[in-house]
Amino acid sequence: MSKYVESVLKDVKAKNANEPEFIQAVDEVLMTLDPVLEANPQYEANAILERMVEPERVIMFRVPWVDDKGIVRVNRGYRIQMNSAIGPYKGGLRFDPTVNLGVLKFLAFEQVFKNSLTTLPMGGGKGGSDFNPKQSPHTPGQRCSDAEVMRFCQSFMTELFRHIGPDTDVPAGDMNVGGREIGYMFGQYKRLANEWTGVLTGKGLSFGGSLIRPEATGYGDVYFAQNMLAKRGETLEGKKCVISGSGNVASFAAQKLIRLGAKVLTLSDRSGSILVKDGINEDLLNEVMNLKNVKRGELSEIKSAGVQFFPKVNSWQITDAIDCAFPCARQNELNGEDAAYLLKHGCKLVGEGANMPSTPDAIEQFVGAKIMYSPGKASNAGGVATSGLEMSQNSERLSWSAEEVDTKLKGIMKAIHDNAWEAAAKYGHEGNYVVGANIAGFTKVADAMVAQGVC
Repeated sequence: MSKYVESVLKDVKAKNANEPEFIQAVDEVLMTLDPVLEANPQYEANAILERMVEPERVIMFRVPWVDDKGIVRVNRGYRIQMNSAIGPYKGGLRFDPTVNLGVLKFLAFEQVFKNSLTTLPMGGGKGGSDFNPKQSPHTPGQRCSDAEVMRFCQSFMTELFRHIGPDTDVPAGDMNVGGREIGYMFGQYKRLANEWTGVLTGKGLSFGGSLIRPEATGYGDVYFAQNMLAKRGETLEGKKCVISGSGNVASFAAQKLIRLGAKVLTLSDRSGSILVKDGINEDLLNEVMNLKNVKRGELSEIKSAGVQFFPKVNSWQITDAIDCAFPCARQNELNGEDAAYLLKHGCKLVGEGANMPSTPDAIEQFVGAKIMYSPGKASNAGGVATSGLEMSQNSERLSWSAEEVDTKLKGIMKAIHDNAWEAAAKYGHEGNYVVGANIAGFTKVADAMVAQGVC
């Protein structure tokens, strides 16, 4: 580690001591940058690292709303506008009780590099609230009603609308923020701003949304895996795959894998994991997607033949024949013990669909074993890439076909893969997608920051 990186990391840890996820994300990126910093002394001269780890703007606000019993509730809202060197801030909104400043800063920091890798002109941001749509505030075990979610979203947007815009900051969905929530927020933005603009992505198809957007993160993760395998003359045909999660990312990754001839063995949620030894078929997958997206239930409710349910465990250690793993749930879900199990049982590819789902000790094992391992900032960039395509369609007042969007998504994921591969090779780490993705994402943003002066 260079003295420059060591100094910046020390300062980050001192200033953000109560934000472990943010420190973890910064540490993971900065520890790989020594080769590019040594070759480009202008980055240190312009204090690029010191500026890159500080958000350009942090917005925090209260969100008062009224539940179905007429009781006033108060949540906390955030928007982290991290870096706009290469374009307007772009990144999702997350509604979950785990949301806090440190989590959102980690997500925004990762988003800067992810968006840079897409080749599209988008800066990095992230936001959300500690609001939990999965838990009614007045009835234990029940979810918030649609009316409660609408009132919360309208209150949230009543403050957020002041800080966003199609050329300033374009939020999207993230955990627990899907088409319903985006629709409510878009309606409130339009009402307050008195204009129709593409200020949110992930919109419904009837009001400016893009085809393939719900599928994009999961599909993109699989397309990236295809590119990794192609470098070694292999395909996904017949590969045994374990997936965590059962939301959009996991479900559509599973769908694409099944259609490419892979065998998907697992899915999971907070209730536990399901295992189908003969492979999940599309009928069962459709049942899961209906359960999660319409009924808003849990995998423990699946009773189909051939499905084994494992309560309160993740997907990684419930089967002993594994070729590929796709962590698609949440940060730090795959630890060192899980990584050791995967490697012991034949896993040769890990494609991250979630943001930072692998802990540092898990990443160390994957990189040390020299398997095909792609960090989330590279392999899950398909979602934000397609959000960028939605922005383009909104600006042009056009709607592209599913085939057009999917073709563009495949091209973007191949470009991300190739850029990461070439950056790693250029700096002496061929095949290391962690180093390659970090350097490729970093240099584009850093060069823009140098060119724009101290700002």
